[in-house]
Amino acid sequence: MRTLLHDMLVVDLTQFEAGTSCTQMLAWLGARVIKVEPPPWGDPGRWIGGSTDKSSDSPYFMLHNNNKQSITLNLKCAQGLALFRELVKRADVVAENLAPGTFERLGFSYEVLKELNPRIIYVTIKGFGTSGPYRDFKSFDMTAQALGGAFAATGFAEDPPTYPGPVTGDTGAGLHAAIGVLAAYLDRKRTGRAYKVEVSMQEAVVNFMRNSFVPVLESGQSPPRQGNRNPASVPGNAFACHPGGPDDYVYIDVPLADTAAWEALARLIGHPELAARYRDPAARLAHREEIEAQVAAWVRPQTRQQAMQACAQAGVPCGATLNTLELLHDPHLRARGALVTVQHPEFGPITLPGSPMRVSPGGDLTYRPAPLLGQHNAEVYAEFFGFDAAKLEALRKEGVI
Repeated sequence: MRTLLHDMLVVDLTQFEAGTSCTQMLAWLGARVIKVEPPPWGDPGRWIGGSTDKSSDSPYFMLHNNNKQSITLNLKCAQGLALFRELVKRADVVAENLAPGTFERLGFSYEVLKELNPRIIYVTIKGFGTSGPYRDFKSFDMTAQALGGAFAATGFAEDPPTYPGPVTGDTGAGLHAAIGVLAAYLDRKRTGRAYKVEVSMQEAVVNFMRNSFVPVLESGQSPPRQGNRNPASVPGNAFACHPGGPDDYVYIDVPLADTAAWEALARLIGHPELAARYRDPAARLAHREEIEAQVAAWVRPQTRQQAMQACAQAGVPCGATLNTLELLHDPHLRARGALVTVQHPEFGPITLPGSPMRVSPGGDLTYRPAPLLGQHNAEVYAEFFGFDAAKLEALRKEGVI
């Protein structure tokens, strides 16, 4: 089946999540992604939270490596490096998010890649980029989110800065990198030149934090932590529901400027007089406590779904707080095909989140499970180098693959 990126070949040296998210997005769109992994264990993400003896892949790895192929290749030996150089010559994209300086110590840089392939697109994701005072600092998602402002904006005012749930440092960086790759790939068709796409995890988080800069620009002060409150909405808060479990909440969000939604909510909760009394946005803001107390009393005896459905029918923005287990059974996500089941060769059927990108026509998606380590050695080495089974066995014994 012809896909949108059917003619893109990605040589993937990424690991863990930031880089693998970028290459998985390209694979979802139809690029051929060959994941190059070091023997004998491969991407360290394969065994994060998995088996202690590294004999089987982890769910973490399976979530970030769908639709890819995997080969093993030892880049710490001369023959392995020579084979990698040949792959670079055939590739459209080389992607890596290795620790700062690692790719260079292997003998590679953007300049070297350009010499090997004048049309290459080189993608590098680092915690803090390749310049600036922090360039040599190692980073994971939490450190990037801390330095990107997300911690300081999350939680309640009286509590310490809090780690947000979404991994905007890792997957957020991967998303930005994929956008950069697509822009470079599009322009390369016109210019024929090479491109370098660099993404800093810290800067990806900062980009997600743009709204928090509004009060800084207005008053010169960083905004305090708001907890669950939306300062631009009344009500704008999380409200407890029946039967009172840890996730039994709905979020009702009525912007101060949305008079129609405010009037609809006042009628819905049985207090239409509030709409007239606090029609002016400033009055609603000044009486937030009273208004949200009335909303809380209306919500409390209802389940999440009951409150959300009632609000939806009235035209009031409201969302139930679903946990990840509930998301896997959410009827809306299932109806849209946002959850996909793949047949993993070791674990059997596994249901995972699919691609949020829907492009038509030509963007039909076929999902394949994350590859086993070296699963495509025979196919890839035969296609690119003409190696047969005997040659592969010799390379294994020599520690090259």
